[in-house]
Amino acid sequence: VQLVESGGGLVQPGGSLKLSCAVSAKLSTVYAAGWYRQSPGQERELVAAIRTASDQDYADSVKGRFAVYRDNAKKTVDLEMNNLKPDATAVYYCYLQPHWEGNYDWGQGTQLTVNS
Repeated sequence: VQLVESGGGLVQPGGSLKLSCAVSAKLSTVYAAGWYRQSPGQERELVAAIRTASDQDYADSVKGRFAVYRDNAKKTVDLEMNNLKPDATAVYYCYLQPHWEGNYDWGQGTQLTVNS
């Protein structure tokens, strides 16, 4: 399974950005997908997870500002981020959770830097 992230970069505080993840798997059969992030010296943390359009999880720090989408037909997982803050600076990793239990598949990561 291949996951290829895109869309990272440098954004000013208060700005918006969308990260995209193209996957080679049949996304419609995947239990869950989403995004983690990791800052230097920190553990990787869940940002957003999506099982269905009505079944999502978000880190408390991004609720109301970030939104995750999965398009099973296009085989993409997107993360829309609004009102970005400097503490969002991290490498963002797309992931797939093929089954309720078992290993995850990971992308290579894309860097987001929020800085004026």
